[in-house]
Amino acid sequence: MGGATFVSSQEPTDVIVKVTSSGICGSDLHLYELLGPFLGKGDILGHEPLGVVEELGPDVRELEVGDRVVVPFNVSCGTCFMCEQGLHSQCETTQVREHGSGAALFGYTKLYGEVPGGQAEYLRVPFGNTLPVKVPEGPPDDRFVYLSDVLPTAWQAVEYAAIPEGGSVAVFGLGPIGQMSCRIAKRRGARVIGVDLVSERLALAGKYDVELIDAEETEDVPEAIRELTGGRGTDSVIEAVGMEAHGDQIGKAAHGAAALLPDSVAQKVFEKAGIDRLRALYDAIATVRRGGTLSISGVYGGALDPLPMMDLFDKQIQIRMGQANVRRWTDDILPLLTEDGDPLGTEDFATHKLPLEQAPEAYEMFQKKENGAIKVLLQP
Repeated sequence: MGGATFVSSQEPTDVIVKVTSSGICGSDLHLYELLGPFLGKGDILGHEPLGVVEELGPDVRELEVGDRVVVPFNVSCGTCFMCEQGLHSQCETTQVREHGSGAALFGYTKLYGEVPGGQAEYLRVPFGNTLPVKVPEGPPDDRFVYLSDVLPTAWQAVEYAAIPEGGSVAVFGLGPIGQMSCRIAKRRGARVIGVDLVSERLALAGKYDVELIDAEETEDVPEAIRELTGGRGTDSVIEAVGMEAHGDQIGKAAHGAAALLPDSVAQKVFEKAGIDRLRALYDAIATVRRGGTLSISGVYGGALDPLPMMDLFDKQIQIRMGQANVRRWTDDILPLLTEDGDPLGTEDFATHKLPLEQAPEAYEMFQKKENGAIKVLLQP
């Protein structure tokens, strides 16, 4: 199921959620900057919502009106073959087969089902018995809203990185996913080296005892990390940058050229002939030690990305990647969010909170990294 049929259906297990907080994600910026050709008039963006159950379909048994819930960004049924494997991002009930995509996503255009998203006052949530995550009353929204995307994505990035006990990991990109990946890896006892070129992001990671590499000031980042690790490189690397990597002029030029094409043509270019900006990925491959693991959580959309296969093969690098399987990890993460002391630092993670009607200004600020914007929450 996918596309318009899925969006327009009204099922007996639907839940209507009154949204109280909804994040702007780096993936939303991909739509804002690069994937505009896939947007349609009236699309509602946003896939990081938390709110209160306002209405229940007649077959919903696991929730009650008034319950506080987080909505994962994957539209996953929880009962199909893929969901039972913990691969909720590949849910067979909502796969968008028209575009050869995995599970439908809230607020992510026709590429992923054109399901209305959570940067809104109300949100229709399907699969009310299996998809929403009930969270406790009391703590502020900030404590739980990141269960929708940021925390499960970071958790999966660390899981996929397979950091050996007492080992090391380099995290490329210290946006929200990279920041939380650092905190989770540190909590598990890893040595963490963070790489970014934005001073505010570097400073925030430094508060959690992350060793820092300023990519703006460092001529050769992989070499700098090898110098910190006895010439070997880190055991693992988490690449949390994706298609927006700075310093890749070829990819930047290709994105700019495609953006000037008519939408119908640009869609085909991105789907069949897209080239991403790969600077961070190349540096990540150069950084990980031989026999190490590369975990890719940064989003890529190119169909013709060139990869250094000789280096990957010669270094015997293991690679894991993919959309986060949100519902796979939420039950593991939730106990940390109810602990005293807020161990993952969620309550002061948002740098900006703005009313929903200021979303255009919020997007512009986040895209330009102005005013120290690292994480923005919209509050209807």
